[in-house]
Amino acid sequence: MKTLFYILPVLAGMAIMVQSGINAQLRTAVNHPVLAAFISFLAGSLALLVLLLFSRQPLPAWQVWSTISWYKFTGGLLGTLFIVVAILSVQKIGAANLIVLVVAGQLITAVIMDQYGAFGIKVSPVTLQKICGISLVMIGAYLVNRR
Repeated sequence: MKTLFYILPVLAGMAIMVQSGINAQLRTAVNHPVLAAFISFLAGSLALLVLLLFSRQPLPAWQVWSTISWYKFTGGLLGTLFIVVAILSVQKIGAANLIVLVVAGQLITAVIMDQYGAFGIKVSPVTLQKICGISLVMIGAYLVNRR
């Protein structure tokens, strides 16, 4: 079962790459990057609504909503940033360049978040091994983007 949690992120990464290409084509078709992002999120929101309706997990009581910190509602804004950046960038710099730069940014942020246990993530201190790994990814990002 634990293997599944290693396979699913790879599949999610593959899906994000395909999504970038599809959204870039949508941008070309509608000739508007923000409209393309909106359509993408609308389709995703409808899919989530269907999943929500079929899930058997109870929804939080109304009183709970007012106790949730404001920043916990901003994840979708960050997702919007990613989608719009991907739509604007993928046709200009290519899929490999886009993703290697995204992964580099994700790794740097992930190591910082792990170091401090940000947002309730399990603390995992920075090690020489992690620094070497990130350095290799950054070298890879440079090589992939080098002309």
